[in-house]
Order: sequence, then C-alpha cells, then structure tokens
Amino acid sequence: MLILFAISLFASALLLFLVQPMFSKMVLPRLGGTPAVWITCMVFYQAVLLAGYVYAHLSTRWLGVRWQAVAHLALLLAVFLTLPIAAAQGWVPPPTANPTPWLLMLLLVSVGLPFFVISITAPMLQKWFAHTGHPAAQDPYFLYAASNLGSMAALLGYPVLVEPFLSLAQQAWVWSLSYGLLALLIVVCGLVLWLSPESRMEKTGEAAAAVSNPGDHTGAASPLTVNQRLWWIMWSFAPSSLLLGITTYITTDIAAVPLLWIIPLALYLLTFVIVFSRRPLISHRLMVAVQPAAMLLVAILFLWGLQAEGVWVIFLHLLAFFVTAMVCHGELARSRPPTLHLTEYYLWIAVGGVLGGIFNAIVAPLIFKSLAEYPLVLVLACLLRPQVNEVSSSPKARWLDFILPLILAAVLAAVVYDQESGSASGKITTSTLIISCAAVMAGFAFARRPVRFGLGIGAIMLAGVLYSGGQYKVLHAERSFFGVIQVLADSGGHYHMFYHGTTLHGAQSTDPERRREPLTYYLPTGPIGQIFDAFWASAAPRTVAIVGLGAGSLSCYAAPGDRWDFYEIDPAVERIARNPQYFTYLRDCKAHKRVILGDARLSLIQAPNQRYGLIIFDAFSSDAVPIHLVNREALRLYLDKLADGGILVFHISNRYLDLKPVLGNLAQDAGLVALIQNRELTEDEENAFYVRTTYVVMARKAEDLGFLMHKEEWEALSGQPGARLWTN
Repeated sequence: MLILFAISLFASALLLFLVQPMFSKMVLPRLGGTPAVWITCMVFYQAVLLAGYVYAHLSTRWLGVRWQAVAHLALLLAVFLTLPIAAAQGWVPPPTANPTPWLLMLLLVSVGLPFFVISITAPMLQKWFAHTGHPAAQDPYFLYAASNLGSMAALLGYPVLVEPFLSLAQQAWVWSLSYGLLALLIVVCGLVLWLSPESRMEKTGEAAAAVSNPGDHTGAASPLTVNQRLWWIMWSFAPSSLLLGITTYITTDIAAVPLLWIIPLALYLLTFVIVFSRRPLISHRLMVAVQPAAMLLVAILFLWGLQAEGVWVIFLHLLAFFVTAMVCHGELARSRPPTLHLTEYYLWIAVGGVLGGIFNAIVAPLIFKSLAEYPLVLVLACLLRPQVNEVSSSPKARWLDFILPLILAAVLAAVVYDQESGSASGKITTSTLIISCAAVMAGFAFARRPVRFGLGIGAIMLAGVLYSGGQYKVLHAERSFFGVIQVLADSGGHYHMFYHGTTLHGAQSTDPERRREPLTYYLPTGPIGQIFDAFWASAAPRTVAIVGLGAGSLSCYAAPGDRWDFYEIDPAVERIARNPQYFTYLRDCKAHKRVILGDARLSLIQAPNQRYGLIIFDAFSSDAVPIHLVNREALRLYLDKLADGGILVFHISNRYLDLKPVLGNLAQDAGLVALIQNRELTEDEENAFYVRTTYVVMARKAEDLGFLMHKEEWEALSGQPGARLWTN
C-alpha cells in the first residue's frame, strides 16, 4: 500500500513538472525568449497549485475523503478532453501592451485544467493515506519527499532525456499517455481508501483529529493560530521569491533556456525532499549555522559589484539560495501540524509560494526600476532565521538590533564615498578588501540575532549600490516585461550609454561633430562597416531589416533612398531611442526608417518574401541572444525574406555563449557560405568608445559576399561535427 501511494505521488509530481518546461518552451518564441516568460509561467503554475490545494482542503472538509475520491475521478476523466497539451492557436501577443495578462490567459486556456487536476494530488493522496490504517499513516508528511523527488526527476530528466530526443509534439503525446497511467494509479489508490475501515469512520474530520504527529508539540486538538499561519506563509514566500529572483539573474545574461530554468528549481525542490525525509541527509541545525557565511559571501559580491562576473559568482548565488531555502523549508518541516490540519498546512505553503511569484513577476516590475526584489528578499530571508541560542530580549538589545546596522551602513557609506573620490569606482582595491573584511566581521557578530543580522546584510548590499553607482549618472531607468533598461552618462558627460540588463547595447557621443558616429559594436572600419561596404557594392535591393533596435546606432549606415525596417519587441526601447534627450541616431541619420513592434520571428512572417537585401540580427536580452532566433526553422524564414544576392548578418558578441559552432552547423545544414570575424581593437579605438565584436555573415553564394571573401580578417565558418542542430 505504501509503495502504491509513493509511486502515485512520484508520478503525479513527475508529470506536473514535465509540463512546466515543456509548455513554457512552446510559448517562449512568441515573446522573444525573455526570462520573464518563465517567471510569468511560474506564477501561473504556483497560482494553479494554490487553487488545487484550496480544492483539496475544502473538498476534504465538505465531502470527506471517500466522496472526495469519487469527485476526483470525474476531474481525472475531464482532463482527457484537453489532451494532448498544446499552445492554443491564433493567440498573438499584443505588440505594444504588457504581455503578462495575455500569457496568463494563454496558459489558463492551454494547460489550466490538466495542471489543476494533477496539482491536487500531493495533499489529497497524503490525506487519503492518513485514513488507510497503515502503520505509517500517523505521519504521512514523508510522502511529500517522494512527491518532490518526482518533481526533481522531471526537471533533471527533461533537458537530458526528453528535450534532446523528442519534438514538442512528441513530448505532448508521451505526456498524455503517461497521464493515463497516472489516472489509473489514482483510481487504485481511491479503491484502497474506500476499502479501508478507517475511511468509513471519517465523515467530518473527527476521526482525523485523533491522528496526530508524535513529533508535534501542539498536540492533536490544538487549533492553528494566526501567528503560525503567517510564519508558514513567510517561510514559503522567501524561497519562492528567491527562486524566481535568481532565475532571472542567471538567464538575463546567459540564455532563456529550460536547462537554466531547471537548476534553481531543482535546488528548490531538493530542499523539500531533504527536510521532509524521515532521516534528513543534512541537518537543519547545520544549515542554520552555515547560512550567515553564505549570505555574507553574496553580500560581498553585491558590495564589489560582481553580480554577473563569471560562473563562480553564479555558483555562490546558487549556494546561498540553497542554504536559505533549506533554512526556511526546514522551519516549515519542523513546525508541521497534526494530520487533522494537513491540507490546510499545504494550503498556506502554497499561499506563500504564489505570493512570492506574484511579488517577483507582477509587483516588482511595477514598483522597481531594477532587479531590487532579489537583494530585498535575501534580507527578508535573514530576518526569518530562527534564533540559534538564548539572547537578551531587553529593550536595549532590541534597540541595538536597529542601531548597530545603521552604524555599519553609515561607516560603509563613508568609506565608499572616500573610495569613489580617490579612485575609479567599480575596481577591487585594498580599500575595498578592508571594507569587505570589516563587513564580514560585523556580519558574523550580528548572526545570533536575526533582525540585527538581516539589517546588517542589507547595510552591506546598500553600500554596494552606492559603490557601483558613482561612476555614471543615471539619465533614465525603467523596467518592462522584457528587462531592465537604463540610459547612463559618463562622469564627464561625453557619452550617453544604452544598457539592457547588465550589458551595453549602444552609445552616442554628445559632441556635435561625433553624434552621427555609430559607437561601441559598430566600428566603421570593423566587421559591420565592411559588411555595409560589401552590401553597397552588391546588386541586392537597398532594403534592410535590423532585428533589435537598441539606441539606433546602426541607422547611421543608412544611405539616401534606403528603406530600413527595425524589428523591436520592447516598446520601451523604441521610446528611448526616439527621445532626443538621450539619443538622436534615428532622427539624424538618413533613409526611410520604420520600427515594427513585436517578436521579430512572428513579425517577419508578415513581410513579403525576398524583400530584404540585408538582414542583421542584433537582438539581445542583456547579454543573452534570444535562442529562438538562431535555429533551423528561423533560418529558413530568413532565407524566404532575403532577396537574391542578399546577406544575413549575426552579431554574436557574448560573455557566456559561444554561438560560432551553432551558426556554423546551421549554415552547413542550409547549404550557405558563412564567414566570421573576431575584431580586436587598437588603443585609439578603445579610447574612441568602441568595443571588441564578433560577427558572422551568411549568403547563398560566395559571390554574394563580394570582397569579404578575400579579406584576411574574415575566416570561413564551419560546423561542429557531431553537434546537434538547433531547432524549434
């Protein structure tokens, strides 16, 4: 019997968490591959999970477990009417409005019912098991570990065993068949419940009240307090918010791909597996002891301004997230109630989870102009720490909980101000190291008192904001569905810079004599300048498509009579590029130009075939290239729109991903000629505000590339033998 329920819970969680990356990947191309797609999907999944837990709780109270089983059978059958899972056809995201409501409705219509029905399974089957009379039925919470183990198996197996070998359509059919097996398992569990004498005793919960958790100090008859419910919500809220915060942090600069969504979520679920196990592999006391060191490491990263500088930084953030989730979820497990309150307990956990998701996906983008929710919730998680030892509760000690962090903040701010006055901001110097050592010592001294420690961590992070903010003047900052956008001016006011996330996406000189020079990645003597020279010398039509607007720098290459179409997914980017207070490229440079809002792949479908003589892909989300723009199906679309003799151009400068073999394989598969240039800079070019770049060009024939075929800077780009071709 125990094995039956454990397998059923494992299978339900497996299917529940296979849906998440599978369907999110289905809708990702419709919204430009932005990390916000996954974050919004996660909010939906959490909200539906909450709805499932509400149903499980209320149906148990109103119907009893036996008739609840009958009602659930009807829901299981209804799901078959919605299979196989697919994104609803005919749904096009709004080109100018925030697409969050559109995406939530698409999710509801496409996967709402299957996800809702399966989400009921975890609390429902545990409640059923508590009424079977099995010796382990007195404390069924360990089955929650089996459920989360199934979730982890799905997440870790999807990018390794599912995604590489099955198309999305095949995945949907395999999922549908697996759902049929799960429904059969749940029916068998329901029969076991009906045949158990204990379930016949249960009508309105009186029998369940006699079933208590031996390890729970509240006792079976103790009612739940408001305070207890609030703690459950907060211990669930903080890890849920941090999960989405760290996912945004990772995928913003690398790529919005299922593998990078899955790593934080797998760690999140692993913490549930560990803390709800009968014999946890990692003790709660150890995690509470380790948390201050992990949080101080992350705080020092913020102090140094190293939020996106290498894999080791990402590892430290993931480590701090894992330890913090272990502490919060450990407190949840430690305070679990008797089985009388089992479904309500899971309900409040789900409430905290969905509130964390709503805060990150909906509230934070409206009230913050940066990714401020991540460090704020790190501070909150520190405030939620359990008190390790007995400490003084005198009024003086409580006042010091606030006063000492304020003193730390003032000292750090003063040293930071002095550091900025004497040296370049953003550099790790001896002074920075001294600040860091002082901050760490203070942090460890505060660790015994949660309020003092949390506010101390906040003081260190705040000093980091001051330290990194003195180098540039912020002219404009805003946050859209597609990311954080800033317009900065250097300390001398000589340049305006366009940043998306943490990455520079264009700049313009304020010197009237240089205002029409395309700076940063667009050096006239570099790859892009040579490409335009070849294009102007060709017989291809003088119609150009640019995927990605940025500051509008490329428009300086336009010649009179040219027709240019910029494809830009984010209305905020167009608004900034057209504002003459920040950039004047679109206003000053020649040619007829128009900006087409919406995802480039979807918008290009509407363009006439063979319209463009030159198509340039310069689209980035922070440092990440939207990967749905660089696969086989996308390339076929581009070739349909490319005129005879035309050229395809890909800007692939990137700190993390090497797209050379990807594009080499695509060119080889399509029978195209491909060249690549990595352009290093001279000292004079660097001083003139240019940066090193990597460009790839493709054409149907070598002659279409003109003199580029004979320039030594350009090298032939070949595919990578054995590597899989990127496809939808």
